[in-house]
Order: sequence, then C-alpha cells, then structure tokens
Amino acid sequence: MRRCAGCGRRAPQRELIRFVARDGALVAGRTEPGRGAYTCGDVACFEKAATRGMFARVLKQRVSVGPNLQRLYTEDEHG
Repeated sequence: MRRCAGCGRRAPQRELIRFVARDGALVAGRTEPGRGAYTCGDVACFEKAATRGMFARVLKQRVSVGPNLQRLYTEDEHG
C-alpha cells in the first residue's frame, strides 16, 4: 500500500503512478531506483502535489516538475 502525494488516499502500489528524482527533475518510472513518490491516476492529484511542494517533501530533495509529466495522465485515459 502506498499513499497518493496529492489527495492522501491509500492504494495498492500497482494502481498509482510512481515518480523519482533524477538530477533535480521529477521523472515517472515504476522501475527507477531510489525513493519514490506516488499519485493517483487523476491529473488533479498530480497538480495538487506539484503546487503544494509534496514531491519535494516526499522525495526529501528539491525537484523541478516539468509540464510534460501531465501527459502521462491524458495518455492513460486514452490509451
């Protein structure tokens, strides 16, 4: 079980999207090594976590959140 960084809901790990920090940037990747932060499959949770600084808090380091990560959510809805 993991907790969404946006809404705080607990869910099985496979139902959430995992993010890690790579060279100060936020990267999505289920198999990437290191500390992970998770969000639900809802873009609102991602945006909430990004605007409130929750990724930096969970990952325990500064990270920049690129706009390209939001595409993960629209691809999941249509793919």
